[in-house]
Amino acid sequence: MKLFTYYRSSAAYRVRIALNYKGIPHGTVPVHLVRNGGQQHSESYREVNPQGFVPALADDGNVFAQSLGIIEYLEETNPDPPLLPPDFAGRAIVRSMALGIACDIHPLQNLRVTNYLRGPLGQGDEAVAEWIRHWIGEGFRALEELARRHGDGQHHLYGNGVTLADVCLVPQMYSARRYYCDVTPYPALVAIDAHLTSLPAFATARPAAQPDAE
Repeated sequence: MKLFTYYRSSAAYRVRIALNYKGIPHGTVPVHLVRNGGQQHSESYREVNPQGFVPALADDGNVFAQSLGIIEYLEETNPDPPLLPPDFAGRAIVRSMALGIACDIHPLQNLRVTNYLRGPLGQGDEAVAEWIRHWIGEGFRALEELARRHGDGQHHLYGNGVTLADVCLVPQMYSARRYYCDVTPYPALVAIDAHLTSLPAFATARPAAQPDAE
């Protein structure tokens, strides 16, 4: 199993956490998203993943793209320890929280979006950073309430164990702080993030711990 990754990619960060949590041996191939115009645009990487995104996971002759699709594959092929609750309702709630991060918050701060804001739309760095902070804040307000409804507001977004929602939260909290987003209005998310990042599977997946970190 081989993971194509970039140390600062939130999506790749999610998959690293899931692989670590499940104890799945794997190799890594760094794909630098900025150097030389972005290695994800190279012909060789497009052969791996035609979308030109990271992460991509190669396993048993197949290549899987999109972080949540990859993690669902890992969940089905390596079900223990699980990242989804055993009941239908619980699984739906966890997936909805994960999707709220991966589909509603994260794409609006994606590199190709911010490059478009800076390039064709002529926005400066501060305007782009404010755009990012605004949409993170919009998403976090809802997630804070969901964390209180479905968890204890201290350890996990849902229930009393690590789920797919937690796997998505930690990379998004990293991105929020990277863009100087004020996270003090979200005490449950801050507390949950602090707990999760103390766990080995999360700690070893952090960007600064990756071989390609700069």
